[in-house]
Amino acid sequence: MHPAPEMDAAGGSVPRPSARVVLIDDADRLLLFSSRDQHDGTLRWYTPGGGLQPGESHRDAALRELREETGLTDVALGPEVWTGRPWTMERDGVIHEVRQRYYLARVPVSEIDTTRMEDFEKASITGHRWWTAQELAETADLLRPAGLAHLLAALLADGPPRHPVLVDG
Repeated sequence: MHPAPEMDAAGGSVPRPSARVVLIDDADRLLLFSSRDQHDGTLRWYTPGGGLQPGESHRDAALRELREETGLTDVALGPEVWTGRPWTMERDGVIHEVRQRYYLARVPVSEIDTTRMEDFEKASITGHRWWTAQELAETADLLRPAGLAHLLAALLADGPPRHPVLVDG
């Protein structure tokens, strides 16, 4: 029997603000990382990023996560393009309400260096690759945020939106 997950003092979830990077290279490909769902084994793909550290801004967290997960250090972070609809997750017995902001960044075609990842990332991330919008539209794998192929195509065609688009995941 597993212990009940921890919650905040009011019985709700613990807030987990997060920053993610929509990292697009000169070939208009999007970098995604993959993980296997522990329950059903499905493969899911998602952008680089993660939770904020105490006192850290979303933009600073996005750049730190990018450095840790890709090895890229000279990245000009663009505007926030998407805002994630809140969702909950459990990690180490704690229920977190995840609120993500997605920032755009363009880079030259680059090799990715994952050696700076934290141990829990190394244990859960199964791979990474650069995707075209067409490849995203054709995959049967789970993509986050939902509708990622359409979101990327719109971003490439129209540029950053005037206000962040609300997305699921």
